[in-house]
Amino acid sequence: MLQQAEVTAGNNAGSRLYLWLVFALLIGLMMSNYLSRQVVTVLFPFLKADWSLSDTQLGSLASVVALTVGLLSLPISLLVDRYGRVLGVTVMALLWAAATVLCAMAGNFIWLLVARALLGVAQAAFGSAGGAILLSMFPANRHSTVMGAFLASALFGSVLSIVLGGVLAERYGWRTVFVIFGVLALVMAVLFRLVAREPQSASAAAGSAQEKLPMLVALRQTFSAPSANYVYAGAGLQMFSVAAAMAWLPSYLNRYYAMEPGEAGVKTGIFVLLSAIGMTLGGALVDRLSRHVPERKLQITALYAGATLLLFLIGFSMSPGWPQMLLIGLGIFVSGAHSGSSSAVVTEVNDPRIHATVLSVLALAISLLGMAPGPFIVGLLADFSELKTAMLIMPLASLLAGLCFLAANRHYRTDALRYQARPESSLEALEEEFMQLDAQVYSEKR
Repeated sequence: MLQQAEVTAGNNAGSRLYLWLVFALLIGLMMSNYLSRQVVTVLFPFLKADWSLSDTQLGSLASVVALTVGLLSLPISLLVDRYGRVLGVTVMALLWAAATVLCAMAGNFIWLLVARALLGVAQAAFGSAGGAILLSMFPANRHSTVMGAFLASALFGSVLSIVLGGVLAERYGWRTVFVIFGVLALVMAVLFRLVAREPQSASAAAGSAQEKLPMLVALRQTFSAPSANYVYAGAGLQMFSVAAAMAWLPSYLNRYYAMEPGEAGVKTGIFVLLSAIGMTLGGALVDRLSRHVPERKLQITALYAGATLLLFLIGFSMSPGWPQMLLIGLGIFVSGAHSGSSSAVVTEVNDPRIHATVLSVLALAISLLGMAPGPFIVGLLADFSELKTAMLIMPLASLLAGLCFLAANRHYRTDALRYQARPESSLEALEEEFMQLDAQVYSEKR
């Protein structure tokens, strides 16, 4: 009896260690993803000096990745859901490692553009596949926290790419930067493949076994829950405010605080880190406050949107000074706090077999409703008035986002009952698997 208790305790510790190890590796891969994706922006001066590129050509090196990710995220996520998420993440990481090294080997602008497009293809569905793995492994009462941290690591990776990329390029040259980041991605991919295995989906608990859904059926089911559809729209609209604020803050600091571009860029980087911290803590707060009342998830998420609206409206209406900077900083901190709970809700109300596809639709909504139009529309408004006025109008998108989250809350309870995951998620399944293996070994020894 004592031996059995010791075995059970060891299994629990081993399964939790494995759980957090996979989490750490996926966080590392997300950071590697954005190191490879964003580093090209800090290399613009070096590329311009070497190849005499125009600003349009330089901009296209960044835009081509976003374009390919946007176009291919959904179809590749459908394949990942069908053929395996761990396999999909491994293949994608190996491919973006190779594409990053190819960037270093490019002899002219066209070949570098092609290599950057391949990078976008390789990274297209990583966020949705990695998020689906985490959601299948962690208990439901930690989903907002885990997804908030996972998504925030992208911002940490972006800032790290700018800092490390600039230092390494000045010392060793821009080609070396691509090689270092490519090798780092390769190492992370190999480690992930050695450690991770396909998680046991909660679909078994939902009575759906492990049957694969036809792709068209999977696509239709992605939009079958009203609460998920409202959250898609709400998350996209909230990211309108986030993307516009981040894109135009350097110019705002330059025009209204007379900061040099370099100083404005550093201050904006600090705000980006603040947003990343807000994503993580925002998700953790939702999990804690909704532990016994799940409906609070969307209510708190709507409050995040409302707080963003008020803080930005008051902040950008003030005269330049530290009180304004404080309110803008608080607004940025809370503006991304919805990310973890949005990801958690859309997966909770959908079939576990299509979680990667669901997360890719969420990412697509964020791109189409937020990341793409946000900076452009604020720039358009600034052309017709001034940047300060445009930044005052910008947070109205958060008002619409909050209304969408409240509308989603009306349907959440009914939709969640369709695929109610057990609170312990696959953690118990993992522990049970360890116990079965140890029991088998013990019986063989006897």
